[in-house]
Amino acid sequence: MVKKELNNHCKEEAGKVYPVVNFNSCGGKKDCVVVCPYNVFEMHPITKEDKEKLNLKGQIKTFFFKQKAYVINPDQCHSCGLCVQACPEKAIKLTKHINANNK
Repeated sequence: MVKKELNNHCKEEAGKVYPVVNFNSCGGKKDCVVVCPYNVFEMHPITKEDKEKLNLKGQIKTFFFKQKAYVINPDQCHSCGLCVQACPEKAIKLTKHINANNK
């Protein structure tokens, strides 16, 4: 597991990149929560709406692990990539956020 520490190699200022969690792959192991220096993630029981969207693999993981990583503070993400490295399921991708100010 990667240690939680501020990464001097952050690639973007906050709010330009958002982490996206694939709930079909997320095993709820909470490594992303532990390593993120910006408190972008929290573990929660999966919502009914999100559970209905799961494929068979995601349903099985949810049956055993019950919780998923939710991105609660996406605007705090600095694209350091610690969450991506820490996730044993490779369930997190960093996605550029596009709005009127940064096309």
